[in-house]
Amino acid sequence: MSVKRLNDFKFMRFALSLAGKGKGNVSPNPMVGCVIVYEGKIVGQGYHEYFGGPHAEINALSMAGDKASGSTLYVTLEPCNHYGKTPPCTDAIIKAGVKRVVVATLDPNKTMHGRGLKILSRESIQVTYGVLRKQATRFYSGYLKSRMDGKPKVIVKAAMSVDGKIATRTGDSKWISSRQSRAVVHKLRSTVDAVVVGSKTVLRDNPRLTSHGLGRNPVRVILDPELKAPLRSSVFNGKAPTIVFYAGPTAQNKLDALQKRRILTVRMPHRRGRIQFRDVISKLKQYSLYRVLIEGGGETIASALESRVVNEVILFIAPKIIGGRLAKTPVEGFGIANIKDSLILHEPRISRIGPDWMLRAKVNNK
Repeated sequence: MSVKRLNDFKFMRFALSLAGKGKGNVSPNPMVGCVIVYEGKIVGQGYHEYFGGPHAEINALSMAGDKASGSTLYVTLEPCNHYGKTPPCTDAIIKAGVKRVVVATLDPNKTMHGRGLKILSRESIQVTYGVLRKQATRFYSGYLKSRMDGKPKVIVKAAMSVDGKIATRTGDSKWISSRQSRAVVHKLRSTVDAVVVGSKTVLRDNPRLTSHGLGRNPVRVILDPELKAPLRSSVFNGKAPTIVFYAGPTAQNKLDALQKRRILTVRMPHRRGRIQFRDVISKLKQYSLYRVLIEGGGETIASALESRVVNEVILFIAPKIIGGRLAKTPVEGFGIANIKDSLILHEPRISRIGPDWMLRAKVNNK
């Protein structure tokens, strides 16, 4: 075996070890490690440290500086070639003057698979693919499996009384559903990439939106057009990655304060101050967040259903009667005028969760 091949194995093993440092902080994004080598010596190294932060290649290039020119860059996963939370890594690699790029495995997303390497090749950068591919495939097994489809799945979840209320007229909602139902929700969160709520839910309930120790935490997504959620809110506690979608001009000091806490803030297009759910799901897909759980409240769920982005509905129904014409319901908004225009749920399944009922059904958006 040639010295060049042996060096490729050595530096890729190191890159994989660096990637593992991101465990628990970058999910659901992949852990990625990068090493930059010039004349046999490591001049730059880095890994994806936290969700929303710079990619491994950017951290390694920053460390290498001018020494990146004419170097070989080793990276565990194909460099991105699209704008997401950060600019394309391929652009930074080209600009730095890297001579050769060695990749362990390709990005599984159909829209990106192999495209990053093609862009680099077109710029006369030598590309080597498949170094330690078996080890990388095992390392990325969960990520690869979750990304092969490429289509987002959007689930709406709500807990309500038997008369269809999610809170009393005073806004009290703890707890409508049982301890057993809440445990199911915590486990459900561990299976999705992102959980979405509106700012009113943050203000009213101050939820943590985590798995409560029953698995990995999803990315918390807060729809907060006017940045009303206070910094003391539990969703800003650093226990899980968090994104805030806001609309239009807002106080720069609030944005700065959120960003200091590693909260990703994203300005979104809007209609009369309302962020549209199709834009939300499209942006989350750009961030490789493909399984999305929408937990409300009523206006947020109504907006999602009206946007026809929802694939499944999960309702926890407690054997309680709350009453009150001012009490909140799980689906609010403007509503329909005629029963014939109702949204029909398909293949409903009902099961018992402690004292509650759980209804799961599919939504046909055709």
